[in-house]
Amino acid sequence: MTVVMPSAERASRAVARYASPLPIAPRPDELDLTSGFRIVRRRLPMIAITSVLLTAAAAPVIWGLMPTYRGEARLMLDSPLVATLDTSDLGRPDPLNLSSETERLLSRATTERVIHDLHLSEREEFNPALRKVSAFEGLRKAMRGLFDDGKPEPVASDSIERIIPEYHMALSVRRDGLSNVIQIGFESRDPELAAAVPNALIGVYLEARKSTIRNRLNSAESWIHQRTGEQQARVDAARAAAASYRETAGSVSSDAQAERIRSIAELGERHAKIMEDRAELEATIAALKPADGALPQLGLAFPAGLGEMERDLFTQQRDLDQLLQTYGDNAEQVVDMRGRIRKARSDFDAAVKSYLKSQTGKLAAIDREAGSLRRALAVANQELSRSNLAEARLTELDRASDREQTALDKLEELHRKLVAQATFPGTEVEILSPASVPLVPQGRGRLPYMIGALLASISVAVTAAFVREMMDKTLRSADQLEDAGRIDRAGLIPRMNERARRRLLARSDPSEDGGPNEAIRAVVASIEQANGGRFPASLVVTSAHAGEGKSFLARSLAMELASTGHRVLLVDADRKAGTLGKSFDAGSGEGLNEFLAKQACLDQIVRHQTESGIDFIPRGRPVPHRPADFGRLAEIVEMGRAREQVVIFDSAAALGSMDTVRLAGICERTVLVVRWAKTGRRAVEAAFQRIRSSGRVFVTMNKVKPRQHSLYMFDDHLT
Repeated sequence: MTVVMPSAERASRAVARYASPLPIAPRPDELDLTSGFRIVRRRLPMIAITSVLLTAAAAPVIWGLMPTYRGEARLMLDSPLVATLDTSDLGRPDPLNLSSETERLLSRATTERVIHDLHLSEREEFNPALRKVSAFEGLRKAMRGLFDDGKPEPVASDSIERIIPEYHMALSVRRDGLSNVIQIGFESRDPELAAAVPNALIGVYLEARKSTIRNRLNSAESWIHQRTGEQQARVDAARAAAASYRETAGSVSSDAQAERIRSIAELGERHAKIMEDRAELEATIAALKPADGALPQLGLAFPAGLGEMERDLFTQQRDLDQLLQTYGDNAEQVVDMRGRIRKARSDFDAAVKSYLKSQTGKLAAIDREAGSLRRALAVANQELSRSNLAEARLTELDRASDREQTALDKLEELHRKLVAQATFPGTEVEILSPASVPLVPQGRGRLPYMIGALLASISVAVTAAFVREMMDKTLRSADQLEDAGRIDRAGLIPRMNERARRRLLARSDPSEDGGPNEAIRAVVASIEQANGGRFPASLVVTSAHAGEGKSFLARSLAMELASTGHRVLLVDADRKAGTLGKSFDAGSGEGLNEFLAKQACLDQIVRHQTESGIDFIPRGRPVPHRPADFGRLAEIVEMGRAREQVVIFDSAAALGSMDTVRLAGICERTVLVVRWAKTGRRAVEAAFQRIRSSGRVFVTMNKVKPRQHSLYMFDDHLT
């Protein structure tokens, strides 16, 4: 076998082109203006296609726009001069309300009148029933038919209900700032119609306003006449009621009332005097009736004879007491004195009874007089109460009559004001400028709209590109794994077609220069440089998922190492889906599966390819019901070291097999293949966490698009 060693110049050129500087300084992810331009450059095809599609979608709508003309009239509404006069006989008109006048211009009656006078129902522009059904409208009706209740949609070509919304969309009625000017504008494809509608609207408005005011005044006048007649009847009824009650109640003058009050006062005074006399008589009678046979206590109010008789009795009693002290109880003088005392007492009692009888009779006479006074006083109070009630009722009737008269006066005043308002207008209307036929359409042409649509499409496309860029979680460089831990970058492999892949694996001329060959040499050089200047004795090539190019890289590394004079042992360690045997035409012999199942030894499974000079071990056939002894993998490594061979394991995907984890722990170094712009960062980080027991891991980006990769401004790049 002839081995051609590559020149030092070619190897250094390969490292310079495809390998990145080993010392990597972490840099923060910043989004500045330069980054934004790079995103636009990277997503330029997407932006261009999206912009073209959106602009093409908007083009039919823009080119379908018809030119429209706008006519505008100006109308000024102002309060009349009579509104500023302060005259009570003319009345004051209603205050000017521009909002109400604007609503009058937009009222249903005014709208129907304008539509009828100008025959808008016969124009396709305002009558949807006359328009051709567009594809979108047909689709909308078809979709509605799938969900309706089966009732047919009413078709009314002459229905004004479908014309009014179109009319209002073209019409604009607004106040000009804070002034009393109202601007009336109308848009139409017909310039003459655009001027005719505002003028017709003003005419219909003025006519309707005059008719409305006239009808309002007539209705108000009729109502006032009716109310005035009713109120006059109530006034007459109130006055008649007051007069009738005055005749029925009699005199309720103030003099009669004062006389009754004086009479009641005099009767009250007489009654009070009688009651004082009665109290004195009762006290006298009570004094003439002592208890337990004692002498009555006579005062000054008693007759003088009774007083002398009482004093004589006291004197005789005192003399009797002295005689008893001198002579004793049975002395003649004592007995004689007691007889005189009994006689004097008998006379005194008879005199007291006579006086008491006279006083009792006098008391009865006083009681009779007091009762008579009380009855007279009660009658006088009743008369006064009836007089007060009559006076209050009469006052109420008079007030009611006055209220009805006041209401009648107000109605008459209202009638005078109404007559004044009928004479003078409530609002003065002045047409400042009627609408004239517009000469040029309003708005811009189709070209500005197309430019605006293009700019909007570009904005949407750029936004979508930024969103796509932010949502892109795939890897394009090892720089994006700087926070994953201990990694070494092992270069980039450009994207190549199937023909280039077959040509690279054929290796008919090991010294041939070219992009793929130099990329593989750069990977070898990067591994050697990171490994102290020598290639590892054992190496595992794996990836996060299947289909990312790990088998291609393993074969390419083996071919490159073999072309430089290394002895290489390539092992197909993907025991389920490995294709190394087919690539080397190994047939159906024994392989790694039989070796791990202890059904074959190393000498039986190692094959040799003469053209490349590579020893290889195919995966063999699965051995059911026989557990694999993964400890025998170390025997393969030891055999390669003993033969001075570089052992390269083409392992299964790291996230799908535990074999890769075991191999990473046995071999010296591990190469993780990442497919450019396809493999997700989380998947690569998860794979790295599984195989990091092997120490630092080499990361190789496969199927790199050089031109697009250069737009990302990573430290590793292809030239």
